[in-house]
This record gives sequence, structure tokens and C-alpha cells, in this order.
Amino acid sequence: MNHDVIVLGAGLAGLAAARDLAAGGADVLVVEARDRVGGRVEQTELPDGRLVQLGGEVVGRAHTAYLTLVAELGLTLVPSYVAEPGALTRATPEGVGEGDPPHWFGPGDDACHQKVTAAFCALARSVDPGDPWSHPDATDLDRSSVGDWLRAHGATPAVVRLWEIGQLALADGSYERTSLLAALRKHAAVPGPDAYDYEAWEGLRVAEGSATVALRMAAALGGRIRTGAPVEAVTVRRPGHCSVRLAGGETLTAGALVSALPVGPLRQVSVTGVSDGRLASLHRQRQALAAKFVAAYDRPFWRDLGRNGLSECEGVLGSTWPQNEGILSALVPPERLGVLLGAPAPLRTRELLADIARLYGDEAYRPLATYVRTWGTDPWTQGYVTQWTPGDVMAVGPLHGTHEPPFYVCGSDQWVAGYMEGAVRTGRDAAEEALRRG
Repeated sequence: MNHDVIVLGAGLAGLAAARDLAAGGADVLVVEARDRVGGRVEQTELPDGRLVQLGGEVVGRAHTAYLTLVAELGLTLVPSYVAEPGALTRATPEGVGEGDPPHWFGPGDDACHQKVTAAFCALARSVDPGDPWSHPDATDLDRSSVGDWLRAHGATPAVVRLWEIGQLALADGSYERTSLLAALRKHAAVPGPDAYDYEAWEGLRVAEGSATVALRMAAALGGRIRTGAPVEAVTVRRPGHCSVRLAGGETLTAGALVSALPVGPLRQVSVTGVSDGRLASLHRQRQALAAKFVAAYDRPFWRDLGRNGLSECEGVLGSTWPQNEGILSALVPPERLGVLLGAPAPLRTRELLADIARLYGDEAYRPLATYVRTWGTDPWTQGYVTQWTPGDVMAVGPLHGTHEPPFYVCGSDQWVAGYMEGAVRTGRDAAEEALRRG
């Protein structure tokens, strides 16, 4: 069966690409390994009608491609948890504290934090987020970790700890193993007064549910999507004769291919006809091995303590936040995923609820429902957000996010503004480029 374009993967990137390709008149087919669409966006419904987001949830003001798509689909953007009244909570082995400064700060730590934050933001302004490789000190910046840079600029242990707890709250890997160039690039893409501005990155959500974005695109594509169809091999032949072999041996043909697979699963697909350099760039990327936990309650009991449900933690959980009325989301960062997976399966939920109870009280032990998504061990994701360890930005190189027509690449891994924005932006860009080339 021959098509104009075959899209690999029915996550946000693949669906966004397929939607625009179909609108441009292309005969497009999407093949998806799972039995559902959406990739790392997924939702379920409680008996009382509340939607529970099991994957990606929030976006920010700089995520313009995603915001535009939401408007095109007739969906509604509303303020996220960032608008929730109350204080942020931080939990460490020695105590639980609210607001700023954190409870482990001593004399001089707050002034030190402000000084190194200003220096970091100033250095980020020297990095082009679209071309960090052009920075005159790119190699040295990439070789250094954020933790090393902080200490070299006089950050006290208490300040380093604050940056680290904030980083692990995002489930993006320790700052001791994060490239400084990558962190500067991220900040340059979405500038703010702090190293990470929650409002800028996470201030909005889709009222109808973030997974509804994927479901609406899929509904419009109709029969152009095949689920339960893992890809084993692709062959790219010029001019424009490509093939895709599915598990089980079936072969499909097309004039062009769009890969919207996460970088982990893509490494397990045999790819021929793409340059060694482009494949090396793709294969060098890595994702943070993280997990998501969601607990649904009959009410937002954390408000009783004057807290907004947002936390940064040093337990098994790295963070919590309210995704909807009475529904609390949480992330397990890479450094703690092994602790979760090492626990006997019947005990995992109890241990995660214990972290929430330490933050907000024993009502945490009485959820209506709980959900765990271990993205790091899921064969079709093999990770969460892109993780850049020292040396990775230069090793991936300027081929990052580029195309070799008739082979096009998209996905959240491919854009520094990241998250769901990266998927939508690069998916639509890949479709535009493929249509331009006919």
C-alpha cells in the first residue's frame, strides 16, 4: 500500500504533523505501536466526571505553537495550578517548610542565591537557543555541569541544594549531571527572572484536558491512523521511495517518512538510507528516566494548611502540584526511580502516598483513586523529558532537529522550549517542510 507520507508515532508530534499534511492534500498514514493515540498525553475519567491527566498537562506563554493549535481545535485555555492561592512547600529529611526563603537557608544564603541567579540569567542571554553551538565558549559550557558552575561562582551549599531540589522537581536529572550549556539554552528560550519560571513554563492548561488535544486531532484523521502497529525497520530511498516494516512483517511504502518516535524507541528501529551523521545525532540524545504519580481526592485538603499543592521534595517524589480540583500530580525524578521500582509492587503506592502525607497530612492516605505511569520503563517512551548531561549538546551537534528529505524528524525531544510545545511545534514544522518539498 503506497502513501504520500507515513508518520511514525501518534503522539502529539505525529498527530500534529499528520493533521497538517492531510490538510495540505497529502495521503498520510500514521502508525502507532500502542493501542491508543497520545503518547505521553493520556487521560481517564473519575465516576464524578472529573478528568485525570496521566501524562503531560501544562504549558506556558512562550509555547505559541501549542496555544495556536488549541485555539484551532476549539479548546479552552485556563490558568493552571500556578494561579492556586497558598504557599509552595519544600520537604527535606530535616523538615517541611513553606515559601521563601527555604527552611535550610542561613545568614547570607538568600543574597548569594540572588547573586548567582542574576549571573546565570545574564550568561543565558549570550546563548542563541536556536544555535547554542555558535557560542564562542560552547564546548567549555557544555563540558561543565550546572552544579560545578554554581560552586565556581560562590554558591553556598544551601544555594546549590535549592537549585538541585528545584531541578529534580522537574524530573529532569540532577544539576550535578546537567550540561550548563543545555540549562542556559533552555533559559534563553523562555527567559525569566529565575532559573526556572513556573508561570512562564507552566501557567496554562487545557480546560477540556490536555489529552483531548490529541484525541481531537485523531478523530479528524479518522482511518488514517493504525494503532497496535510497532515499527521494526524503515528504509529511505531517494528520490522519495521509502518503506516501513511493521512487527509481523507487513511492509508499507510511501514517498516520505516523518519520525515522531521518542529517541529511546527510535534506537530500536533499523534505519537505512539516512546519513551516519544524522543517525548519530539522533541516537546520542537521551531522555530522563522518570515516573508520574496521580492521586485523586474528594477535595483539595492541602488548602486547609494554606498550601497551594505545589511542592519540591527530597523524598521518592520530587514534586507535587494540583492538576484539577482535588487531583494531585507528582513526579519521581530519575535519581529516585530506582527506589520506586525496587519496592515490591504492592507497596509502591503506599510509599508515594506517604510522601504526600508528609507534605499535607494523613488525609493523603485516603485517595479515591491512584495512577502510576513509569515512563522510564515504558517500551514506547523509555523516558520523560530530554536530559542533557555534560558533553551531550556538542555531541548531538547542529544536526539536532534537522531533516534529510524524504526523512523528517519531529517530537518533544527536538525543541528546547520542550514539553508539549516541542512536540507540536516540530510536528507542524516537519509537515510544512514536507509539503513545501512536494
